[in-house]
Amino acid sequence: MAAVDLGASSGRVMAGTVGPSTLALEEVRRFPNGGVRAGPALYWDVLGLYRETLAGIREAGPLDGVGIDSWAVDYGLLDERGALLGNPVHYRDTRTEGVPAQVGAKVSARELYDVTGLQQLPFNTLYQLVAEGDRLDAADTLLLIPDLLTYWLTGEIGAERTNASTTQLYDVRARTWAVDLATRVGIPPRLLPPLRDPGTVVGPARELSGLPVVAVGSHDTASAVAAVPAEPGTNFAYISSGTWSLAGLELTSPELSDAALAANFTNEGGVDGTIRFLRNVMGLWVLSETLRTWSTSDLPGLLAAAAASRGLAAVVDIDAPEFLAPGDMPARIVAACRATGQRPPEGRAAVVRCIVDSLALAHRRAIREAASLSGRAVDVVHIVGGGARNELLCQLTADACGVPVLAGPVEAAALGNVLVQARALGEDLPDLAAMRALVRETHEVRRYEPSGAGDWAAAEARLAGG
Repeated sequence: MAAVDLGASSGRVMAGTVGPSTLALEEVRRFPNGGVRAGPALYWDVLGLYRETLAGIREAGPLDGVGIDSWAVDYGLLDERGALLGNPVHYRDTRTEGVPAQVGAKVSARELYDVTGLQQLPFNTLYQLVAEGDRLDAADTLLLIPDLLTYWLTGEIGAERTNASTTQLYDVRARTWAVDLATRVGIPPRLLPPLRDPGTVVGPARELSGLPVVAVGSHDTASAVAAVPAEPGTNFAYISSGTWSLAGLELTSPELSDAALAANFTNEGGVDGTIRFLRNVMGLWVLSETLRTWSTSDLPGLLAAAAASRGLAAVVDIDAPEFLAPGDMPARIVAACRATGQRPPEGRAAVVRCIVDSLALAHRRAIREAASLSGRAVDVVHIVGGGARNELLCQLTADACGVPVLAGPVEAAALGNVLVQARALGEDLPDLAAMRALVRETHEVRRYEPSGAGDWAAAEARLAGG
């Protein structure tokens, strides 16, 4: 199979082979991704992504199937002829400023959460659509990014559930679109396409000799969690670590308590009807923006210097709104430290150590709160995705959480993508347990034991000015 895995900073096409005791990936094509500033708005180059996707699939050679996963919430609007009305807007664009309060005047946060189970983030699809205003009058259908590319491949319109569940327009218990909610906030229900489950064979790719296109867990985190190599019966938490850190637990039903709402936890759909109970943590975005500000790519050297620096000398709330938009992260870190009465880091190594310490602290906060809210213990944390390569982050996360961290696989999203495809195409992988067993059999992970270093509770208190 070909797994098209589109991240916020890069995309890749992986050729995957699945069989008895076999699960292998080969990177066929990798290409940059990111926001494109044009006039007052920040867009995605979705046509460039489609061009690279087609090229990568063709380079992958003879295939039995293809599936596409990507980041969540962003979308394209089609007119009644099926033509794209404009480039999708990037979730980091500022157009939703003030929109959550506008929606809150019509639907309370408690009611929104009771229906959708979704955390309040200013870029949720619901808020983006409300920000469209009268432009929605020309639109006939909304397609999230993987569904849009799948439509261009097959001509079939639909919405895969794991990504649909991130829109704040999906009823997390009924597993249907929340049509009444959409109507109340002024979003035409006609925009919401038919839903499909991961593992559905959507149709043949018209430009690719009829290659079957399979709906996978099209939210990349859903695919990544499907490939977490957890042992049966373990109380595991996961962190899908990349531009964002998606940190939480896998549940069988949503957790919609007042406490979960207050803690801003989300309930997103997973493969096989599971619930991803998690919090979005700002992730490695802050570090990558810092490197961009410094015009350097020497991440290994900076991490080595940071590892030798004093730990927890200064920490920031990595999830604070000021770290969301592109910009000068080192300057923002200095300002945040001063605002909480801490001495700002001096020098690049100290800044990087502050970022990684702060991210590990946010991981600790999210995992501990997820365990408390769900009433479940956590014995081990699995880190998958690009952050599994970051040895300093993995060790500090183990220290902060006080439990072992198992790091890897790095390409978990692509693995989950091909596993769901393989099952749809006839491979004997009846459930998530079988998929995860195959990942364990074929991929090594690295174990990090908590060292007991660092007063993480005191660091947490500093963020509140304590």
